[in-house]
Amino acid sequence: MFSEREGMLYFTRRGETLRIFAQGTDGLRVQATMEPAFSLRDWALEGAVRSPAHIEIGEGGARIENGRTAATIDRLGKLRIFADGKLVLEEYYRCYEYDMPHTPSLRVVAREYTPARGGDYALTVRFEPQEEKLYGMGQYQEASLNLKGCTLELAQRNSQASVPLLISSRGYGFFWNNPAIGRATFAKNVTEWRVESTRQLDYWVTAGSPKEVLANYTALTGRAPEFPENALGLWQCKLRYRTQEELLGVAREYHRRGIPLDVIVIDFFHWTRQGDWKFDKTYWPDPKAMVEELTSYGTRCMISIWPTVDKKSENFAEMRDKGLLIRPERGSQCFDFLGDSYIYDATNPEARRYIWEKCRANYYKSGIDMFWLDEAEPEYTVYDFDNFRYHLGTDLQVGNLYPVMHARAFYEGQAAAGQTDVCNLIRCVWAGSQKYGVVLWSGDIQGNFASLRDQFAAGLNVGLAGIPWWTTDIGGFFVNVKEPGYRELLLRWFEWATFCPVLRMHGDKGPDDLTPLDEREWGGGFCHTGQPNELWSFGEDVYEVLKSYVTLRERMKPYLKEVMHEASENGSPVMRAMFYEFPEDEECWRAEEQYMFGPRYLVAPVLYEGMTRREVYLPKGSWRDLNSGEVLPGGRWVTADAPVEVIPVYEKL
Repeated sequence: MFSEREGMLYFTRRGETLRIFAQGTDGLRVQATMEPAFSLRDWALEGAVRSPAHIEIGEGGARIENGRTAATIDRLGKLRIFADGKLVLEEYYRCYEYDMPHTPSLRVVAREYTPARGGDYALTVRFEPQEEKLYGMGQYQEASLNLKGCTLELAQRNSQASVPLLISSRGYGFFWNNPAIGRATFAKNVTEWRVESTRQLDYWVTAGSPKEVLANYTALTGRAPEFPENALGLWQCKLRYRTQEELLGVAREYHRRGIPLDVIVIDFFHWTRQGDWKFDKTYWPDPKAMVEELTSYGTRCMISIWPTVDKKSENFAEMRDKGLLIRPERGSQCFDFLGDSYIYDATNPEARRYIWEKCRANYYKSGIDMFWLDEAEPEYTVYDFDNFRYHLGTDLQVGNLYPVMHARAFYEGQAAAGQTDVCNLIRCVWAGSQKYGVVLWSGDIQGNFASLRDQFAAGLNVGLAGIPWWTTDIGGFFVNVKEPGYRELLLRWFEWATFCPVLRMHGDKGPDDLTPLDEREWGGGFCHTGQPNELWSFGEDVYEVLKSYVTLRERMKPYLKEVMHEASENGSPVMRAMFYEFPEDEECWRAEEQYMFGPRYLVAPVLYEGMTRREVYLPKGSWRDLNSGEVLPGGRWVTADAPVEVIPVYEKL
């Protein structure tokens, strides 16, 4: 029943084999299967070396220990995990074998394998509930920072990025190392992880504070590279610049006004067809000359890339015949937006090489070295996850891995070309994405204060899931700029974005009917340009405030560089929930609408319409009000004045 092999603790019972081994600092990895052997797939923990462990086997059970983390398993297979000697995870059983007289007939077990067609299993893993606060898990459109009580889909969608690292207030971290589609439930009566199709259970646990958990986790899954200094300032984007001359006109105006512009973005349908991955020369006649002029202004150029391949694309037949496309089990396409399209299969190494080679020849050689990896979930016309088959397996088995592999295609291509400052924008991530130089943005979101609050929580939680580079569409993507109150929303959002990892203007600013039809349409199609979205597009009073925050961002660049370096060094997020810097301060676990921007600045954005004052908690120590210069003692709540042009910010002294 119990054995030790190659430094791993094994347990076998009723056809199941479970093993536990040490991996990383204070980490234990748990795997279990009903198959004859364990899978060789390590997913996000690929390449992670096992650590030495202390193992004890007795008549009634066994114990394994790695530093501050230990696990025990009894003869019936019940697993308990301890962090710093405290029980933090206990498997959930409700059956007669565990002498529970109040539920003798339920027979609910902790590890439940349900056979699925094709030979795999749907897998459910249950743990006893704990009194705790839970954070991380990636990016969800939820206003709750504390995820206790939530059910989260383990699946990728536009504006949703599942990264299943969980950080607990009880002093441990839990990583679900499985890219299968499923759900996680953190209920009052049970914690439950379920996936629809898999061959084995695989998770990893470590002990420590949130900072220690992230350091241990990213040491195994990878850390972000150094963020390029020439991308720390303003990024300008809109839906969409239609021509080379239009784009250059915007860059020239920023230069004329003396406003530093680090990045300008060419959005979708600059191409001939989806899947051609090249400029339409009618509208973009000389990309190389365009990049040279932008460079003279100190501005980098980013280009939008979609993974979709129209059936009419010049590359479709070749990619189909070589097996480089995701295959629908039913129907004729994966995505239908101005073209009956398939999606290239990023889990196939040959497909990754193919798309990079096209982009290298058609964009990179012209000097464009930043890529906007849109639709990276990937986006389907209908999210029927059981309908798609990848090189590495079905979507149900491996679907959450897609954005990691898509980012890898470009990162490895750029690195092989000699580029050392890779920084690409992407709409989705999973565990390990951070090491491929991606900035996650929160997708095509609504422009309103409720959405702003959702993005605030999403940004903090995705940072706690190991993704330090993050941004949003300032003011929202779908928005009517003529709505009353939009200027207030834009100002509040921009003020907050100044203290986000990336400061980026974007959005499909409406309403469309303000733009003449011949300007909205291009090539006889839908591809409208949206309303102007530059700093000066919203009135002179708004412009002056936005410009002042760009100036502040420029002054903070040396500090930003230090904070970005820390992300590369130990996995720390740029935006940090209060308890990340002050884990011993109980009030910091309750102060959910403020955060630390790196270790020095406390930021308290205004997240509600009409608010001009707000409460802010200052931890112990001395704090300088960045707006008034006043020095305040900490260890207390204070009331901050916040007129519409002001965001409360305090510097730790």
